[in-house]
Amino acid sequence: MKRSTLFLILAIALFIILRGYIPDKGEGGFTAHERALIHGADSTMRVLTIEDSLDLAVLRAPSTYLSPRSIRSNDFMNLCRLMLQTVTHPSQDGVGLAAPQIGINRRVIAVQRFDKPGEPFEVYPNIRIIWASDSLSAGPEGCLSVPGRRGDVLRSQEIVVEYADMTSIRDTSCEVIPMTRDTVRGFTAVIFQHEIDHLEGVLYIDRL
Repeated sequence: MKRSTLFLILAIALFIILRGYIPDKGEGGFTAHERALIHGADSTMRVLTIEDSLDLAVLRAPSTYLSPRSIRSNDFMNLCRLMLQTVTHPSQDGVGLAAPQIGINRRVIAVQRFDKPGEPFEVYPNIRIIWASDSLSAGPEGCLSVPGRRGDVLRSQEIVVEYADMTSIRDTSCEVIPMTRDTVRGFTAVIFQHEIDHLEGVLYIDRL
């Protein structure tokens, strides 16, 4: 067999193997593997834990930013719905959830805003911390991905976060979704820091 033919066969085989893990041209730019997870669940999704080695590999992987097309897609809307239904389900009863915890390594988190009337859950795509106070305080934390454990973690008491403005996602005339900023304090700031850590592959037990 000619070397060029063998190389072509190997390249095709590699493409087939990786097809579910690389972005394709489907709606929103999510991978086929991610879309299978997003659309394969009716109400809630399985939360990954450190007790499974394959789960841990996902939890330790850094998450990538979403394109404007991704954020405007039905894939993303369904992901938001599933994240909220999962974190609020009685079996979890959490105050925050990051997309990697349900197998999606994208920069998306859901946080309960105890600093707002009604304490609503909100979803934040492409989020990052752009400032954190030097004033730290230790407080107890647990994690849906680290079952049966709790520990005191030092966290900044005030942070500024930046994320894609969800109120602008329906404006398809604008190719770029504007970013917005929010100053968060107290316990809600702790939740944000905990969930954003997940996007970097960091678990709270790393900070104990």
